Amino acid sequence: MIRRKIYSVAAAGLLCIMGATAQINTGQLDGRQNTITTAVPFLMITPDARAGAMGDVGAATPNDINAIHWNASKLAFMEKNGGISVSYTPWLRQLVPDVSLSYLTAYGKINDKSAIGGSLRYFSLGEIQFTDITGNSMGNFNPNELAADLAYSQKLSDNFAVGIAFRYIYSNLAGGATNVAGIKAGQSFAGDITAYYTNKARYKGYKVNYGFGGAITNIGNKVTYTTAQQENFIPINLRLGTYGQVEIDKYNTIAFTVDFNKLLVPTPPKYLLNANGTFATDQNGDKIIESGKANNVPIVQGMLQSFSDAPGGFKEELNEINISTGLEYWYDKQFALRAGYFHENQYKGNRKYLTMGAGLRYNVFALDIAYLISFQQRNPLDNTLRFTLSFDFDAFKTQKEGNENKNGVFEAPAN
Repeated sequence: MIRRKIYSVAAAGLLCIMGATAQINTGQLDGRQNTITTAVPFLMITPDARAGAMGDVGAATPNDINAIHWNASKLAFMEKNGGISVSYTPWLRQLVPDVSLSYLTAYGKINDKSAIGGSLRYFSLGEIQFTDITGNSMGNFNPNELAADLAYSQKLSDNFAVGIAFRYIYSNLAGGATNVAGIKAGQSFAGDITAYYTNKARYKGYKVNYGFGGAITNIGNKVTYTTAQQENFIPINLRLGTYGQVEIDKYNTIAFTVDFNKLLVPTPPKYLLNANGTFATDQNGDKIIESGKANNVPIVQGMLQSFSDAPGGFKEELNEINISTGLEYWYDKQFALRAGYFHENQYKGNRKYLTMGAGLRYNVFALDIAYLISFQQRNPLDNTLRFTLSFDFDAFKTQKEGNENKNGVFEAPAN
């Protein structure tokens, strides 16, 4: 018999995520608490500090080097020919020092109408020490998850683009760490379908830039951590958003953006109870559904029924929509201040928090930071700074050519 000794509180995060991989049993739902859970929830963590400072928005924000996570279509509208970005997000930092999300992304313009990009995210859940029944060490293990993406974006007109992304997902929460049979790493392949529209206008003498974005992300096969094929949905998500920016004058701009998110994953049903409080079952031994629909269904069926399967009806379906709003102020396209708010219904997780942050653009690099303050319940990112550092390939090239010209390398010979 093997028992696990928690070496860090990261193990608690591991247990929470493993619990989240199984759809919850709901026997006494009254239209209230009914949270939708999925496997690999790390895919929904905001990876970059710019979006993190604006309430976790990203469906329609322009000039987004981290567009693959939010809406790959935006890559075709990037102003530069290429760039690379690295982000670091501490997780549960007030409790443990070794849980974090790292994100690396890069893109390149193929031509004026198309672009390609790739990204890699790695979620480390800290270190766990395993011991036998007598307390002897059986080694340490670092549960971790990762996702590798490849994306392509194509303009269909001067103002409209579509995009696709392909994703490999690997989740090793306990596989290989113990001698317990039947535990393995979970794997999945997924894809995104995205669209983006952007345009410019004038309103009362002011220049206005605006955009609309939509994305269905993480469309992929279910994940299992056991040989018993107890499969669980990954977080297939519908994201819709809009963005508007007003140029106040030559140096000052201010923008507002809002996103709406809904998981395209079946809602757990309400099961019928016997008089003694146990689940009522049919002749096959299956629990009887009192309201809602069965959630152990194929992927496409689950996506479609996610709009109409909540036990509480249409009102509960509306409760499953999360709202993110953000503000962004730029001075001279070099310094930014940001703020945002994220709202989730109290019966669907109850996450409510303010975000804030800043950004700096200087020559070849850009630095963004974000900070979160939660309201209703503690958040793993409470009182934590997140960072994103980006590099502009065009600026590198221009700076290099300038230095070479200065040294006379490319100077024309005298006539």
